Amino acid sequence: MSLSFEGRVVLVTGAGGGLGREYALAFAERGASVIVNDLGADTKGGGKSSAAADKVVEEIRAKGGKAVANYDSVEDGEKLIQTALDAFGRIDVVVNNAGILRDRSFARTSDLDWDLIQRVHLRGSFLVTRAAWNHMKNQKFGRIIMTASAAGIYGNFGQANYSAAKLGLLGLANTLAIEGHKYNIHCNTIAPVAGSRLTETVMPPDLVASLKPEYVAPLVLWLCHEQCQENGGLFEVGAGWIGKLRWERTQGYIVRQKNQSMKPESIRDHWEKICDFTDATKPANIQESLQSMVSVLSQVESQGDVGVNPAAAAASAGLGSGIDPTKAVGQKLPPTTFSFNHTQCILYALGVGMSTKDPDHLRFLYEGHPDFSCLPTFGVIPSQAAMMDGGLSSVPGLNIDFTQVLHGEQYLELYKPLPTSGKLTSEATIADVLDKGSGAVILLDVNTYSGNELVCYNQFSVFVVGAGGFGGKRSSEKAKPPVRPPKRSPDAVVIDSTTRDQAALYRLSGDWNPLHIDPSFAAMGGFKAPILHGLCSFGFAARHVLKQFADNDPSRFKAIKVRFVKPVMPGQSLQTEMWKEGNRVHIQCKVKETDAVVLAGAYVDLHGASGASPENLSQGGGLQSELVFAEIGRRIKDVGSELVKKVNAVFGWEITKDGKKAAQWTIDLKSGSGSLHKGPYGGKADVTMTVSDEDFMEVVQGKLNPQKAFFSGKLKVRGNIMLSQKLEVILKDYAKL
Repeated sequence: MSLSFEGRVVLVTGAGGGLGREYALAFAERGASVIVNDLGADTKGGGKSSAAADKVVEEIRAKGGKAVANYDSVEDGEKLIQTALDAFGRIDVVVNNAGILRDRSFARTSDLDWDLIQRVHLRGSFLVTRAAWNHMKNQKFGRIIMTASAAGIYGNFGQANYSAAKLGLLGLANTLAIEGHKYNIHCNTIAPVAGSRLTETVMPPDLVASLKPEYVAPLVLWLCHEQCQENGGLFEVGAGWIGKLRWERTQGYIVRQKNQSMKPESIRDHWEKICDFTDATKPANIQESLQSMVSVLSQVESQGDVGVNPAAAAASAGLGSGIDPTKAVGQKLPPTTFSFNHTQCILYALGVGMSTKDPDHLRFLYEGHPDFSCLPTFGVIPSQAAMMDGGLSSVPGLNIDFTQVLHGEQYLELYKPLPTSGKLTSEATIADVLDKGSGAVILLDVNTYSGNELVCYNQFSVFVVGAGGFGGKRSSEKAKPPVRPPKRSPDAVVIDSTTRDQAALYRLSGDWNPLHIDPSFAAMGGFKAPILHGLCSFGFAARHVLKQFADNDPSRFKAIKVRFVKPVMPGQSLQTEMWKEGNRVHIQCKVKETDAVVLAGAYVDLHGASGASPENLSQGGGLQSELVFAEIGRRIKDVGSELVKKVNAVFGWEITKDGKKAAQWTIDLKSGSGSLHKGPYGGKADVTMTVSDEDFMEVVQGKLNPQKAFFSGKLKVRGNIMLSQKLEVILKDYAKL
């Protein structure tokens, strides 16, 4: 059923053109009575005219819609709302869209430049909304849109005044969302990117023409409809794409101790931990923000007297009495054996989500397949018996409560592809024991052999809740550390659904913990229902990488490392985000439905591709683009320094053929006298372009404009899109064939 605004009265400020005009037309087309407000000023706030508002009103009426014009400044908010009341008797929706620009570098910003921007954007939105507020409260309905900007969210050179006003609108909107909630008044904020009088000053003409206001208006209509319950949201929107933003905060670090003064040197010494976004929190309101401060006060007050030996303090408190690293580290657990055949390999593959629906999965599901193989992550199965069989309970110095044991991290490295049947022996050793304060971490190294040949190595990182405080070290060089992903958009994203029975199926591979099958046991652990095994999510993520970057070839798999962050419920969808850098693929896994990160600091290391793989194509007569890059390479040698001055950027190219990546090139025009690289590149590209070999040649020969190729989908761009304007310098001037 289409969304109707029949009977609703909508005020749109700054509606004489651009986004505001598009909003007004769209609301009117769906039955709303619209007040078209526009002062008729220029983009800097000068002048006044009724023509712009009148023209939009005429457009609406010509189509049978209802609209009246208002020519007042938004600083006269009461007059705007009175126009709505006089013409239509009520006000339901306010879209605060009016704006001007007075861009100056900060040092050149005058008082007038600053004040005019604040008056129009921030104060104007405040005055118009305040005038409508009580009317909305009395009728128990209201929808308000504030218009922020990427400049307010991220900052932008020359827009200090504009950025401050735009982020101020977000703060205003957040508070109105709280105060208006009980009256059914919802307030949301958008940060649109669209072609308008304002954006044409900072964007190329072709981009302005392509980023149409009609790609933004539908979001505004949805947020203003009575069916929409979104409140207090912030959305970036443009080109048909919409994304929701939220705050993220590091776990932080307490730099103060009881009875001691807090010093800047302590902050300096712990700065990396203070700024570490691993396992970041996402406070949604001021209560959640303050809760952490209250927790800090409690933690500091509970500390013992300064100068007391940590181990002695822990012992006096009755903590850590069961942990003695000096006895535990180096202890070997009893060896375990694991006999298996193709049945166990297939059962594991099904347990981590493989299906006959995907023809590529058959090599892991059918023992008669000519390339029948065992999934690489099956390597955790033979080794997990070291923990499952109670081996840890026999280790001196590890007197722990096994109901408090959590699987924290996992590392697996293969030394050869796993066999599909046989007998494997695993030998486990306590590599280290760490004191994390709130708990203890046990590093368990497990080597798995086929006869005398080492097949794989696992490191289990086990967290024991409440077992810390024994005075041990906090870190270990023996630990395989997690690694943060690059700070750029992922190169690939795969979404895969788990089934309601995923945990029930995965447990058949040997993890019989009732937490994953018994609702009553799960409830004892604080879960509403049985949760999915962390190593099941681990398997999902690994096979996503194997398919995306290794053509499902298990011989390419070398190692995987993950940190388990949050549980997954069977039936939820796993979203694996992947960043490829050389032979390492960084991964982060989320629950799609909640956006919660479940695997973090993760990566998969791959062996280099064989000579026949796309990474190392000889391309003898296969790719025309190789001739162009060869010519670019020659010209860089001749005039590289000049190019570096003109371009100052690193361009990545992914050339495809028949829909598959066939070659990778990097043009470094940022350092030295420039350089050209074929294959994986150790550095980071400022912008990466993916294009077919055929379309690449069309661009080079001037038959296809790069911007048109981008907007038609033939040229895909990641990173700084504005650098694409410099392609002509590289391709046209320096690669003539």
